[in-house]
Amino acid sequence: MKKSRRKFSSAFKAKVAIEALKERESLAELSKRFEVHANMISKWKKEFLEKSSSVFDYQSEEGSEVDSEKLYTKIGQLEIENDFLKKSLKKIGL
Repeated sequence: MKKSRRKFSSAFKAKVAIEALKERESLAELSKRFEVHANMISKWKKEFLEKSSSVFDYQSEEGSEVDSEKLYTKIGQLEIENDFLKKSLKKIGL
C-alpha cells in the first residue's frame, strides 16, 4: 500500500522555520514536536531566510500599484466634475 505524500501549508512552514530560527529547541526536538523530518525543517529554514528580503519589496510594489490606479480614477472623476461646474457657472453668469 502506497503512503501518500503529506502537504504542508505555507503558514505551517513559516511557523516551523521561525521556531527553528529562534534556536530554543534542537532540530530533533522540533522534528518530534511538529512531526516533520529534521532535514525538511532545515530546508524550510534556509528557504525562509533566502526569501525573507523579498517580502518587503513585494508589498511596497503591490501597494503603490493599487493606490495609483485608484488615484488616477479619482483624478479623472474630479476633472469631469470640475469642468461641469465651470460650464454651469458660465451659463449662470458667475
